[in-house]
Amino acid sequence: MSPIELLETRITGVVRAVTGAGEQELVPQSRLSGPMPWVIAIMVTMTVIAMAAGLALRNTVVSAQAGLEGGITVQIVEPRAGERQAQSKAALERLRALPGVTGARLVPQDELDRLIEPWLGSDGGSASTMAIPVPALIDVQLAEQASEARVGQIRAALAKVAPAARVDAQSGWLEPVYDAIASLQWLAIALVLLLALALAAAVLMAARSALGTNRETIEIVHLLGGTDAQIAKVFQRSMGVDAIGGGVVGFALAVVVILFLGRHFAGLGAGMVESGALGWNDWLLLAMVPVAAALLAMLTARLTVMHALRKML
Repeated sequence: MSPIELLETRITGVVRAVTGAGEQELVPQSRLSGPMPWVIAIMVTMTVIAMAAGLALRNTVVSAQAGLEGGITVQIVEPRAGERQAQSKAALERLRALPGVTGARLVPQDELDRLIEPWLGSDGGSASTMAIPVPALIDVQLAEQASEARVGQIRAALAKVAPAARVDAQSGWLEPVYDAIASLQWLAIALVLLLALALAAAVLMAARSALGTNRETIEIVHLLGGTDAQIAKVFQRSMGVDAIGGGVVGFALAVVVILFLGRHFAGLGAGMVESGALGWNDWLLLAMVPVAAALLAMLTARLTVMHALRKML
């Protein structure tokens, strides 16, 4: 009989002799019936949800920056409709002749009407019939990034043919949004780290409680020749089984929540929201959370028991 088998057999015999009970383990709790697996399940659920939120925010920023990196918007701010139309045509021809411009499109009137409809309502008439003049818009796509210097060059090129033109980089409009999303990403990372610390603390307290409860049994095992490593292995294996069970339950709950929220956000129909959808790489990364939780729980249990046993004897 190996030392570890002798250890577990002796623990069972001591427990039976003292309490008259049936077979029990060194860590006194049944699988998925004690508090520890459910604590781990809650931690894993919250961690997966927080990580999924961070990944979705990252996907949103990456997709938005890729789509707007070389985008420029030209507004013809001219109250007179005839002059506005003339400057729009001249600006469009000048833009298409500039080097580095891969595309230039005058936004149609019906598309402008849809853009202003959320603010003016569907009963306010079209942009062409309203008393308030609406600028003409030209969507420009550059081959390179729309830097400040490049925007300045385009602005200077349009100054003569379209004096009422205002040139803006599309990515500049969303800089405050990018900063806010970056802050939320750091918040998600901090939350994941805090949950990992909370999981380690919960495992540490559970291991110490089990050590205190089985102190006399552990002393008997030591007298029989059991080593600290063998005793720690019993705790480590027991905690690992609890962590795996709790991790699977927690991951399943998190997936349900993520799919539920994703379905509702998809119904908004917003471009930035849709670009934040999780890909297969993101799901694989999320699937590693319960594995990491189990490894963290086993490592914490082993280190805690080894440290406590050195002080005990």
